[in-house]
Amino acid sequence: MGMTMTQKILARAAGLERVEPGQLIEARVDMVLGNDITTPVAITEFEKAGFTQVFDKDKIAIVLDHYTPCKDIKSAQLCRQAREFARKHSVTNFFDVGQMGVEHALLPEKGLCAPGEVIVGADSHTCTYGALGAFSTGIGSTDMAAAMATGLLWFKVPAAIQVTLTGKLQPHVSGKDVILHLIGRIGVDGALYQSLEFTGEGVSSLTMDDRFTISNMAIEAGGKNGIFPVDERTMEYISGRVSRPCEAFSPDPDAEYARRIVIDLDTLEPTVAMPHLPENTKVVSEVAGLPIHQVVIGSCTNGRISDLRIAAAVMKGKKVASNVRCVIIPATQEIVLQAMEEGLIRTFIEAGAAVSTPTCGPCLGGHMGVMAEGERAVSTTNRNFVGRMGHVRSEVILASPAVAAASAIAGCVADPRK
Repeated sequence: MGMTMTQKILARAAGLERVEPGQLIEARVDMVLGNDITTPVAITEFEKAGFTQVFDKDKIAIVLDHYTPCKDIKSAQLCRQAREFARKHSVTNFFDVGQMGVEHALLPEKGLCAPGEVIVGADSHTCTYGALGAFSTGIGSTDMAAAMATGLLWFKVPAAIQVTLTGKLQPHVSGKDVILHLIGRIGVDGALYQSLEFTGEGVSSLTMDDRFTISNMAIEAGGKNGIFPVDERTMEYISGRVSRPCEAFSPDPDAEYARRIVIDLDTLEPTVAMPHLPENTKVVSEVAGLPIHQVVIGSCTNGRISDLRIAAAVMKGKKVASNVRCVIIPATQEIVLQAMEEGLIRTFIEAGAAVSTPTCGPCLGGHMGVMAEGERAVSTTNRNFVGRMGHVRSEVILASPAVAAASAIAGCVADPRK
């Protein structure tokens, strides 16, 4: 049998002609990522193990994004530890306040991810870079320590689920709706330790931001990674960002898949995930009118410039409902500048929204929008577990930027098509 995209990338990284699902391999990594929460743990393990140098200062990225600008003394201590390590080892890709962004939006923007590469990060949403045809996956902080020191990690080769996309997205429907629909169909463990490999003529109609969003949430279906084929849009995105050689991999015609799923983009509707699991999905028209207290538009899932454009188009000339707090968080400094140039920031502020510097902030209940008991938010983030964004008796509804913006204006869950 042939190999899938993921299996081919892992075979190359392991120096093998072929690999099979379930096989244990040692593979060389092309990038190791950590943030202000996970990097300090990795540093402690790195030093405890007696390591004295990193394997390649250019192949490590440390992004201070979760609790920054530092919200308290503990977060400040963690950031200081990361800064000192980055300085000591001359880590090239160190991003502090003023230069940083939400890590999974920042790394592709900076050209640190490319087709065919193996990228690991001590953050579960590292699977985002599969949008570029890379194998990218989350790891623990101990594994991050080992990877920073050796450039090598052990992997179990995943089986794959083929997701064929047909048709094209309709107005007010985006990549967020695609991945929520998929998770609703297969469940939060439907792709457990498997690769979600997207294919079909519908892929060509997806923007790169749609693909980043879909790959980002592969982990919410239990996936080891999510990956897209490399096409003209991919190459256009990395042009001017990535100068090093890279290799795109395509699945063999006889590649073996554990399961095959077809999604018709033509019929997809705006979709939300109700509390308290991403699999608890409904089309937005089923829950429209449900009262809310807060809207968050941002995160590594939906804080890119196209997301802000979508939200601004919905909010232009309108006002955020008096019963709702709306927080807009552009994912990187470059996106902030672009949003300023396009007048999007003005649109948000005139509508009555708060605009933040780039940060993960409220997504993990960190800061910039933590909720009280009994409050409910519509959020473009990726998880809606119990207590995810604040009090254990608060609720998070996951949605696209279009749904979130429409809900901010309506003061309740709203259908952007209405």
